[in-house]
Amino acid sequence: MAAVGQGPLAFFTEMESQGGIIVRETPKLDLELYIANYGDRSRFDRLLLIGRSSVPLCIEALKAAVAEAKKGSDIQRYRDAWECIRIVAPEEPEATWDDAWVTTTQKNNVAETHRLEMELKGYKNNLVKESIRIGHRDLGEHLERIGDFNAASDTYLKMRPEASTQYHITDLGKHVISVLFQKKEWPSVLSNITKIVASNLSDEDSKNLQPYTKMVTGVAQLGCDRYYEAARSFLEVGEPSICQQYNDIASPNDVAVYGGLLALASMNRQELQTRVLDNSGFRNYLELEPHIRKAVSMFVNGRYSACLAVLETIRTDCLLDIYLQRHVTTIYSEIRSKCIVQYFLPFSCVTLDSLHSAFARPGESLEKELVTMIRSGTLKARINTIDKLLVAVSADSRVAMQSKALDTARNYEKEAIERIRRMSLAAADLEVKGTSRKAQGPNRGEPSSVDQWLDDSRRPISLADDSLM
Repeated sequence: MAAVGQGPLAFFTEMESQGGIIVRETPKLDLELYIANYGDRSRFDRLLLIGRSSVPLCIEALKAAVAEAKKGSDIQRYRDAWECIRIVAPEEPEATWDDAWVTTTQKNNVAETHRLEMELKGYKNNLVKESIRIGHRDLGEHLERIGDFNAASDTYLKMRPEASTQYHITDLGKHVISVLFQKKEWPSVLSNITKIVASNLSDEDSKNLQPYTKMVTGVAQLGCDRYYEAARSFLEVGEPSICQQYNDIASPNDVAVYGGLLALASMNRQELQTRVLDNSGFRNYLELEPHIRKAVSMFVNGRYSACLAVLETIRTDCLLDIYLQRHVTTIYSEIRSKCIVQYFLPFSCVTLDSLHSAFARPGESLEKELVTMIRSGTLKARINTIDKLLVAVSADSRVAMQSKALDTARNYEKEAIERIRRMSLAAADLEVKGTSRKAQGPNRGEPSSVDQWLDDSRRPISLADDSLM
């Protein structure tokens, strides 16, 4: 961390050296309205991310993060926000360490932890299962609020022996996922959400729980770089009114942005039409973010440069999103590559000038990008540097036919050898007794001795090996 009082320049230089993403453009979002869409802990995390990433909104976001932290009882959250603002804006009142609040909060946290532990001990002495479950839940929620995530997770897991109904199992899963979400342990999130989905819920409960499970699954798959699976999950979230109940995860606007961008990056034109534009459930989300719907429509209709132009208008906002930030460059690159490929697909060749006019950024050449796409196999073409053309490379049908014929001949030869060997073993009345299924006795579906021998043997035999013929 930079020294105190060095100001925003030193702060952002340090953040950038640590691998952080710095956004110097002014975003379109209104910070106060934007942050009001989220629950308490998500609100703080988003404010802190914006404060560490956005040059124009840095001070405003960090001041709001300090205020948000002091509404709760997590001292570490307050410390994280204070460490930033004391460097960026040391003259602000929020940059002064509030020792009185920290001391009082710490004292209250210890007292509350002790009280809940004593209550839980009393419940265990009384041997009332429901009271024990609730005692573990209350203690886990308290530990989560004060930022002790490992202890909170362990406490939640102790609810499992007392989870006697389907509601209890679902409630346990939600609490564990809440901790894993804040620790960003995405594979574990997916594992736990699978347990909830696989449980025997009624149709009504499954319908009400669908927005939660799909949102959690989508964010976790995004965190694991599974863009197509994440897009599918966001497109199936359900009603926005139910989605709003889980604003600690994402808002309905986020679902529209995540689903639209990931679908553009991972789905073909037909899927975009059927799964996004014609999806009656997702249409309600697209109404909240009309620019996403516009971008998808333009791609489907072949207006690729216009699609990219629309997406560029929201790039800055996406770079300030807590889940999207790390993936924005990759997602936009994949969408751009798809647009170039689709633009070139109907032609045998196009001029580089036309590609530059459609896709090149001001003052940049497209040739390096085309070379990268060709080398990676994304674009089946070659560049004619003399005539300044991009020429399609079609597969040699004769070579493809010959390759397929050779594969068929090899497969036929292999199958013929196995059939001849089987007939020869049967004709010679050879028998190889197995040991793994010997205890099962005859006529219980075990393989024949010949089949068992063929399964155990992996020795390659050529046509020249005629010892069994």
